[in-house]
This record gives sequence, C-alpha cells and structure tokens, in this order.
Amino acid sequence: MIRFAFRFVGLWILAAAFIFLVYDGTRSIAAGVVLIKPFGETWNDIHAGSLQALQPIMERHSPWLWDPAMLKALTSPTWLVLGVIGMILVLLGRKKKPLIGYARR
Repeated sequence: MIRFAFRFVGLWILAAAFIFLVYDGTRSIAAGVVLIKPFGETWNDIHAGSLQALQPIMERHSPWLWDPAMLKALTSPTWLVLGVIGMILVLLGRKKKPLIGYARR
C-alpha cells in the first residue's frame, strides 16, 4: 500500500514538473530569452509562510543542510526540483523484482 502511495504521489509530482517545464518554455519563447522560474520563487508564491518558518528550523538542527543543500534547491528550476523528487518517489514505490533461482520462504 505504501509503495502505491509513493508511486501515485511521485507521478503527480512528475506531472507538475512537466507542467512547469512547459510553463518555462512558453515564457521563454514569448520573451525571446530563456526564463527559468526558481523553485524558491514558486514556493514563495504558493505559501511564503512555510518557507520562512522552515529556515530557522533547519538552521537550528543542521546548519549545513540549509546553507549548501537547501539554497541550491531553492535556486534551481522548479521543474528540475519537482522532477527529482518525483523520480525518487517513483523509484521508492517500484515493485520488487522476483528473485530468480531462489526459493521464497
């Protein structure tokens, strides 16, 4: 059941990543230059309070996680961050391959 939930949520997140890729592509074509919306800006547009509340919590518990890792994710394109998260969830939810040549007990 958990694997199904991981796959289901992962596929929805991958669909959102594709939508943001098309969105960035459409804006870039219309403007004539490459325009990429960073993940931090998208998160801020959706719910600014949660992003502002997350920073002190992460800095208090593990400062190394906020400064290099989270700041890199917040400045990366939205479609890239969502694509990576979606792929990880889909991979976590994949079905186990049957063992060949081993008896199951």
